[in-house]
Amino acid sequence: MNYDDSLWLFFLLVSGIIAVPGMDMLFVLANGLTGGARAGLTATLGLVAGGAVHTLYGTLGTALLVTFAPALFLPLLIAGAAYMVWIGYTLIRSRIVVETVQGAGRTSTLKIAGRAMLTCLLNPKAYVFVIAVYPQFLRLEYGSFVAQGVVLGLITAGVQFSLYGGVALAASRARKMLLGAPRATIWLGRSVGIFMILAALITAGEGFLHYA
Repeated sequence: MNYDDSLWLFFLLVSGIIAVPGMDMLFVLANGLTGGARAGLTATLGLVAGGAVHTLYGTLGTALLVTFAPALFLPLLIAGAAYMVWIGYTLIRSRIVVETVQGAGRTSTLKIAGRAMLTCLLNPKAYVFVIAVYPQFLRLEYGSFVAQGVVLGLITAGVQFSLYGGVALAASRARKMLLGAPRATIWLGRSVGIFMILAALITAGEGFLHYA
């Protein structure tokens, strides 16, 4: 798998994960419903900022691991792939349904952005996801870890802004769709689960060939 293929796989994986309704999407949806497009887009930018922090520690952590403890890299990569398989399996068996959206009330733009960033940073699944996934896409043969981290961060930010921004701009329609079509969100989650398992198997196999 070359670098371009790796980036496409990362893009598809991140897109699938972000598209699954969760606390971040609900935060954008709530602000879009209560404060309009401006509040929803502000919340989106706050989540993008939080995602940038996740990218930073994911990149630095992987770089330190490869530099100072390379022997641990392959076991961590395999463990991360196994975790992705487990998450994929739970998504396939789950019934993800958006049931309610809590109103956020009118508040300042700065507070909305701050709360959005905090929501992203307090999401434990995001930390585990970064720890599990980033070692599988940051490779020495692809060049500078800093440059790779910037690219992964830009991809993540672009996906976040596109998906969450779309929800913010069409909040009322998105709410009706999610509340009125529970089976759609269930099958979305299951589809993402299948993709996560396939991606984990591919990256684990590539990692084993490179680092075994």
